[in-house]
Amino acid sequence: MTGRLNSAQPYALGLFRIVIGLLFACHGAAKLFGWLGQTTPEVGSWPNWYAAVIELVGGLLVLIGLGTRAAAFISSGAMAYAYFKVHQPMALWPMENNGEGAALYCWAMFLLIFTGSGAFGLDRFLEGRSTATANKPAAEERPVAA
Repeated sequence: MTGRLNSAQPYALGLFRIVIGLLFACHGAAKLFGWLGQTTPEVGSWPNWYAAVIELVGGLLVLIGLGTRAAAFISSGAMAYAYFKVHQPMALWPMENNGEGAALYCWAMFLLIFTGSGAFGLDRFLEGRSTATANKPAAEERPVAA
């Protein structure tokens, strides 16, 4: 049983990455474009506009699995900042300060820093493609006709 679960791990991780990336990108898009009753921050305003851009771009990169580790690193840091600067000063516990989302996204993205994209990601596709090219035997040189 453990062997089957271990063989499914990259696929479960890939699905986890896709869901987290999609939700994170939707969160940023809602902020940037005023969807679902969200107030739109003024362009360039600190930290709200930058947070929304990080959420949208970072979420999309994580969703497609391109530059997953770097995007997750920046996204995790943004959510840690959001938790400690915005939510935690209101109360200690996430359930008291409405910081559950920031804390969960921070730790989910933190996990992706170490695991990478898993299955279904462009990172894995491009890595496999470059490995295949590097391992491809060089074509034998033909003598040039004089």
